[in-house]
Amino acid sequence: MKHYFNPMSRAITTHWMLLEADVVHEQIVVDLANGDTDTPDYRAINPMGKIPALVDGDVVVTETAAICAYIADKFPEKGLAPALGTAERGKYYRYLFVPGTTLEPMFTVASLGIQDYPAKSAGFGDLKRCLATIEAMTPETDWVLGRGFTAADVVFGGILDMAVQFGWLKAPSKRVAAYVERIRSRPAYQKSRNPSLP
Repeated sequence: MKHYFNPMSRAITTHWMLLEADVVHEQIVVDLANGDTDTPDYRAINPMGKIPALVDGDVVVTETAAICAYIADKFPEKGLAPALGTAERGKYYRYLFVPGTTLEPMFTVASLGIQDYPAKSAGFGDLKRCLATIEAMTPETDWVLGRGFTAADVVFGGILDMAVQFGWLKAPSKRVAAYVERIRSRPAYQKSRNPSLP
């Protein structure tokens, strides 16, 4: 399994997921400044020229949530995803996909100062609704599915961690701040940010 990675990219989240699952893999550092994602070889892996990308034999997976879901499903013994067909699985999907389809696009639009756009037509709506969604979805205690940590926490918690770190969430609520602190306290999270840790 090959993981195409740069620490200054969304691949930090998939790296964290690989560490949570304790998956043996080859970490391939992609030099963004050198244009490594623009080469024909890399574009054959991901035509978008983005990272992360995961190559597992003949399987190529791109997009952060898809990679995290793939890892969780490939290694079910790790307990990082609820069973198929359960009510928890539906909730899990929501937490996997809201960050990339709704929250991150809204944070991007807001950070660019764009206000004059048809919010009713945009899939991500507006900032007020996104902030209300974050507040409603953030667990008061433990993790998004209760006591068990899953890939949904990596994806949802990962975007909230970035939002706090980069100031996209100007004043996170106590609930959000506490959840982000729980995320940051995980050994795999810490190791993903500091490779020298055991």
